[in-house]
Amino acid sequence: MQNQEVERSINRTIRERNQQLINEQIGNMPSSVEEMIGYYEIKNNQREVLSLSLINYTYHYHAAHGMTYIKSLTFDLRTGRLYQLKDLFKPGSDYVKRLSVLIDKQIKQRNIQLLNGFTAIRPDQDFYIADKTLVIYFQLYEITPYVVGFPMFPISIFDLEDIVDENGPLGRMAAS
Repeated sequence: MQNQEVERSINRTIRERNQQLINEQIGNMPSSVEEMIGYYEIKNNQREVLSLSLINYTYHYHAAHGMTYIKSLTFDLRTGRLYQLKDLFKPGSDYVKRLSVLIDKQIKQRNIQLLNGFTAIRPDQDFYIADKTLVIYFQLYEITPYVVGFPMFPISIFDLEDIVDENGPLGRMAAS
């Protein structure tokens, strides 16, 4: 990157989040880890918005199956700012309610099996940006049985135009 300070900041954040995933997987049982695989996927790298997912799979000795966690990071490549879900929307907008309604509709349309029903996303729900789509997702067991995998809900940014912060990453992605 042109700005080395921004590059170092982004790389430091990626390393720290990756280490957090490792620590979360190991917990208080480091000696029982049989296998650990970590990798990443670039979801968006355009319009100076970088969105990527860090994926960590770990299998513990005698476990029924391995466990995978995904954590996504979305950065402004000009400043190095790491965005939270709330930062994508205009201040004061009820993004939680709006996204929850859209996700609930998809759950019903796609007939997704839930563990305990669905009421709303968390204000800091996991997400990534992929072109002109905001993808909200849940961890394994968060709302669905393990067999369902990671429930992911793609939402067109054009369905959110009235609450998107025009100066944030979604606003940048929506621009022609």
